[in-house]
Amino acid sequence: MRNARGFTLVELAVVVVIIGVLAAFAVPRFLASVERSKAAEAFNYLSSIQAAQERYHARQGTYAGDVTDLDIQMTHIKYFTAGTVAAGSTSTLQDSWTLTLTRAGASAGYGEYTVTFTDQGYDSVNSTINALPDINPMQT
Repeated sequence: MRNARGFTLVELAVVVVIIGVLAAFAVPRFLASVERSKAAEAFNYLSSIQAAQERYHARQGTYAGDVTDLDIQMTHIKYFTAGTVAAGSTSTLQDSWTLTLTRAGASAGYGEYTVTFTDQGYDSVNSTINALPDINPMQT
């Protein structure tokens, strides 16, 4: 009888099962982490808009109705589509504003969601990302 070298079918099956179990736990967490970083893009963008709106309000006495009027160089947002600046809770741009970004394209199974900021900051009531705590950077 000669010496057999290599792995048996049972050993290979055990390894495949272990890798499958590890992947079943790792892949969803990885996808959530990637989507959370994409959602952070919206929060960074809207935080910049909020700061620029406050500077604009200090100079002009009203909030800007268009982000191109603000004193910042806006980078292109890759994963979201931006709405238009609208009057906020007081129904006039003189006192308040709101802006919503909507997640565009594939979102790792999370579907379409929105992130809304107002003159007061993050609007958790009108942001649908609030229902997705595993990808919401404000809830981690």
